[in-house]
Amino acid sequence: MKTIFVAWQNHVDRKWIPVGRLSFDGELYSFNYTQGALLASNFVPFGRMTDLSATYKSNEIFPLFANRILSKSRPEYSNLLKWLNVEDNEFLPMDMLALTEGRRGTDTLEMFPCPQKFNNKYVMNFFVHGIRHLPEIAQNELHRLRKGDPLSLLPDIQNEYDEFAILLRTNDPVSLVGYCPRYLAKDFYSILHNVRPQLIKINITQINKDAPLQFKLLCSFTSPWPESFEPCSDITFQPIANE
Repeated sequence: MKTIFVAWQNHVDRKWIPVGRLSFDGELYSFNYTQGALLASNFVPFGRMTDLSATYKSNEIFPLFANRILSKSRPEYSNLLKWLNVEDNEFLPMDMLALTEGRRGTDTLEMFPCPQKFNNKYVMNFFVHGIRHLPEIAQNELHRLRKGDPLSLLPDIQNEYDEFAILLRTNDPVSLVGYCPRYLAKDFYSILHNVRPQLIKINITQINKDAPLQFKLLCSFTSPWPESFEPCSDITFQPIANE
């Protein structure tokens, strides 16, 4: 069963909150709204999925998500596969949504997978966020990065927009490269407080010099899975529908 969550940004306070969950069991797609949709002020249901308490099912991926998957007929499709570091024959719609985050321009939706335990480890691949917010001198330093370079976490506790914001930096010499995705920040904070720092490994998996900023730096995060750690367990992630 593959599952991704949908986060929505409130246009008033600019905060993001999980409002939906898409699952695929290999044959059937299912969509539920989560408790976040009830807690988020100003939230409006998607398209024809107007009942917040319903479970929607389909043999094909819902239009809301299909419209965020690049068609194989598009000339830039092969470039996207290269930037994502995947092979066409092993790539499914849910995989594309998880890696690309289903973003479109100035959209207020973002999609992300809930981390799964793998050999008792927390393993997650992600693209670095917020490169455009870096000082120009830091952006100019990105060309010095190499595949395999280690990175470190730098909690940005005084960030006025996100108390859980975490910067990523190189180690020698020290230079900022961007931010961790907001949907992973709480996980990373929990891991930082429960795992010895020496056991947390963050590396640059791929550098896409010809890609848009959102696909510029692909990274991997690996750590022992902390005892009693439960990602996506916040009330906002819980489905409204009784399944």
